[in-house]
Amino acid sequence: MTGYAHKIWLEVALNGGWGRDLQPRIPVSTDELIGEGIACARAGAAIVHFHAYDREGQPSDDAGIYAAVIKGIRADVDAIVYPTIAFDGADRYSFVETLARKGLLEWAALDTGSVNLSRFDDIGIGKPGSVYNNDEAGMRRGLDLARDFGFHPSFAIYEPGFVRLGAALHAAFPEVPQPIYRLMFSNGMAFGFPPERYALDAYRLLLAAEAPDAPVMIAGLDVDLSELIPIAIAAGYHLRVGLEDARLGNRRGNLELVEAAAALLGKAPATATEIRGALQRGSRAVT
Repeated sequence: MTGYAHKIWLEVALNGGWGRDLQPRIPVSTDELIGEGIACARAGAAIVHFHAYDREGQPSDDAGIYAAVIKGIRADVDAIVYPTIAFDGADRYSFVETLARKGLLEWAALDTGSVNLSRFDDIGIGKPGSVYNNDEAGMRRGLDLARDFGFHPSFAIYEPGFVRLGAALHAAFPEVPQPIYRLMFSNGMAFGFPPERYALDAYRLLLAAEAPDAPVMIAGLDVDLSELIPIAIAAGYHLRVGLEDARLGNRRGNLELVEAAAALLGKAPATATEIRGALQRGSRAVT
């Protein structure tokens, strides 16, 4: 049984970096992000993750946009609101540091490996995918910030090796607050595992060896987690939904996805206060 499972945590990933050509219903503007973040938090998603976009609808690394969204959501609801990191660049944590210095971060994304991001539909027509490159120097930069400013890293686990490197790095940075291991599945992309029971079992065994007391969440990109959700809940794993993760072209909006996930839990998902308390206690109790 995974740790930190007093109640199931529900996270919503509002948009991702897809753009509206691939995922038409994502919120893009600051007002849209604030509005959907508040609505989803009220529906049970105590954790809100998002990517910033500029006024032209393009992904942005502007710390001011991130700060406005975080403040706007928190002004209305108690939620853990956290940003992505820059997709590339010399310092992908620059705006993360700015937000941390402003006291706006409880969590932040930190990906412990590199991966090819290729869509099956694109492979079939000869369109190359991209490489999501995370070198160890960048990871250590993120962990330095987590240690210095006291925020929890959210490790996106695209491949099993991400678990092993993440655990090893956390052992090398013992003052970093407890990372969350977010298992990334996909139906539409050729990385890692599809959302199948055997895949969750493989991760369960690996995590038991490498990070036995860590909180674990299921998530993904271009993924339908519906058949995996009951299995994950039974294992005490936490859950992320939202238009960043959903199958591309999804017809349901973020609020609908959160409401559907909350209905599956059997009891109310954890509040932000309960999540903070669980991370502080490191409780392994399931109630």
